[in-house]
Amino acid sequence: MYSGEAALFASKITENAELRPLEPWQAAEFLAHVDKARANIEPYIPWAEVVVDEEKARDFLERYAKRQAADEGRIYGIWLDGELVGGLLFRTFEAAWGSCEIGVWLSAEAEGHGLITRAAQQLVDWAIGTRGMTRVEWRCVPANTRSVAVAQRLGMTLEGTLRQAFPYRGELHDVQVWSILSDEWPHRAWA
Repeated sequence: MYSGEAALFASKITENAELRPLEPWQAAEFLAHVDKARANIEPYIPWAEVVVDEEKARDFLERYAKRQAADEGRIYGIWLDGELVGGLLFRTFEAAWGSCEIGVWLSAEAEGHGLITRAAQQLVDWAIGTRGMTRVEWRCVPANTRSVAVAQRLGMTLEGTLRQAFPYRGELHDVQVWSILSDEWPHRAWA
């Protein structure tokens, strides 16, 4: 078990993995994780190019702390055997509209354990069950087959593809829009 504040808000994902808030005071740990995972996440995650030193890591986490305070977004880390290996965030969180979007990332060595799927289930449960969201979105480039597979495992519906909607690294990429509605999500955390 972890000591102190880190464990205070932890949620089990598996026997040896936890989902916890990721906060500005963890900037050095976050940077070390991004540096280690950069090759795996950079093709799909634009902020991986920005988080290049501790100051920028703290700025990124502070942006999400401010968004959380304004009820407009949140960021969480996944710790496997005590090491930060990935995370999830509410990229958008529109409580008044009942809509939000989940984004995810994971280091290569943590893939294949179902961590993202299980953690995303917890976020969807919380968004729908606790916060009353009616719509949870998942967006990804079609080439990110792992992300597409998670959306499918979550039972989301592919609503369509936004053609050339994501400018990244000098190219325009398509973006798939997946979603699940509250009446489609099996009642879990709030049942």
